[in-house]
Amino acid sequence: MKLKKVNKLMLMGIASSLAFTSCGVMNKYKAPKVDTENLYRDNTSTDSTTIADIAWKDYFSDTILQGYISEALTNNYDMLIASERIKQAEAQLGQARAAYLPSVALTGEVEQTRLSNADPLTGTPMPKNTLAYHTESYSLGIAASWELDLWGKMNRQSKAKYASMLSSYAGRNLVQTNLIASIASSYYSLLALDQQLQVTKEMIVLMEGSLETTLALQEAGMANGAAVEQTRATLNSTKATVPDLESGIRQTENAICTMLGRVPSHLVRSSLNEQHVATQLTLGVPAQMLARRPDVQQAELSFRSAFELTNAAQASFYPSITLSSGIIGYSITNGLGNFFKAENLFSNIVAGLTQPIFAKKQLITQYKVAKADQQAALLTFRKTVLSAGQEVSDILYTYESSLKKNEIRNVQVEAEKKSVDYTKDLMQAGEANYLEVISAQQGLLNSQLSQINDKLQQLQASSNLYRALGGGVK
Repeated sequence: MKLKKVNKLMLMGIASSLAFTSCGVMNKYKAPKVDTENLYRDNTSTDSTTIADIAWKDYFSDTILQGYISEALTNNYDMLIASERIKQAEAQLGQARAAYLPSVALTGEVEQTRLSNADPLTGTPMPKNTLAYHTESYSLGIAASWELDLWGKMNRQSKAKYASMLSSYAGRNLVQTNLIASIASSYYSLLALDQQLQVTKEMIVLMEGSLETTLALQEAGMANGAAVEQTRATLNSTKATVPDLESGIRQTENAICTMLGRVPSHLVRSSLNEQHVATQLTLGVPAQMLARRPDVQQAELSFRSAFELTNAAQASFYPSITLSSGIIGYSITNGLGNFFKAENLFSNIVAGLTQPIFAKKQLITQYKVAKADQQAALLTFRKTVLSAGQEVSDILYTYESSLKKNEIRNVQVEAEKKSVDYTKDLMQAGEANYLEVISAQQGLLNSQLSQINDKLQQLQASSNLYRALGGGVK
C-alpha cells in the first residue's frame, strides 16, 4: 500500500517537472526585424504625416465615386469571398482550440455468444446441441479520450491557426484597399476617355471647316486636288479614332460594373475637369507603411504561423501522455430488467506514455519541412517589405514627374492653339499651304490628348500611392 503511494508521488513529481521544463523547450515568437532605412528612394523625411491616415471617403472627394466605392465594398464578389474565408479561418481556430479538451462519446454495445457444448457464461460442459447454449451482454456508457498537451504541441497548432485567422482579416483588407484603388483608377480612366472623345470631336469639327476652306480655295484656283484629298484623309483618320474611344468607354464601364457586382450598364459620372490633383502627397515614415499594408501583415502572419508549426513539429519528438480509453457506464448479462442498478456500474481507464524512437523518419522529415517552410516564409516577408518600398518609390516618382509636365504642357497647348489660328488665317490669305494647317491641327490634338493623359496619370498615381501606403482600410 505504501509502495503504491510512493509510485503515485513519483509519477506526479515527474509530470510536474516535465510541465515546468516544457515552458523552456519552445521558443517564443518574435516578429522579424526590418531595416526601414532608405526604404523610400531619395526620401529621408521623418514627418509622420501620411495620406494613409485619411479615411477613403475624405480622400476621394467626388461624391459619385464615393457612391461607387461604397457599393463595391458591399457587393463586390472578391469582398464577399474574403468574408467567407474569415468565417472559415475562425471555424478552424475554434477546432484547434477544442483540441485541448477530451473527446467524449456515448457508447453502447450488445454481444451475443452461442456455443454447442458448454455454457458461455460459466464454461460448464453441456450435452452437445448445435448452438443451443447462449448468453447476451449489454453495456451503455460514456467514453472519453484525452492527450495531455505537455510540450505545447496543440498550443502551437492553435497559435498557428490564430495567425491564419488574422491573416484572413488582412486578406480582406488587402482586397478592400486594392478594390478602392481599382474603382478610383477605372473611374478616372472613364473620365479621361470622355474628355478625349470630346476633344477629338471638337477637332473633327475644326478639320471639317478646314476641308470646306480647302475646297473653296480649289474652286478659286488657290489650292490643288492634292491639298483637298490630304485634308480629307486627315479628317477621316481622326474620325476613325472615335469608335475606339467609344469602345474604350464601354469596356471601362463594364469593368467598373463587374467590380460593383452589377450587370454591364451605363454609369453616371462627373468630368475630368472637376477632379482636383493634389500638389503634394505626404508619405509618413516607412514603418507606418509596413504597419498598415495588408500584404506585409499577411506575409508576417504567414511567418508567424510557420514558426508555430515548426515548434509543434519539434514537440512531436517528446513523450506524449494520453488517456486512450476511459469508459464509465452500465453493463449486464442475460436480461435488461435491472440494467440501471448500481451493482451494474463499471469503469475502465487506460492511460499511457509514448516516447517516439523510430518512426520511419516521419518526425524528422516533418520537422525539416516545417523549418524550411518557416525560412521560406521569412524570405517572403523580407521580399514583400522590399517590394512595398519599391512600389511607393515608383509611384511617388511617377507622380512628381508628371506634375513637372503641367506647366510645360500648358505652354505647348496654348502654342498649338495659336498655331492653328495663325495657319488658318494665313491659308485663307494664300500665305500658308495645307500641310502647315494639317500639321498644326494634328499637333493641337496630340497635345490636348497628352494633357488629358498627364492629369489621368496624376490622379491614378495619387490613388495608387494611397493604396501603397496602406490607405483604404478605414
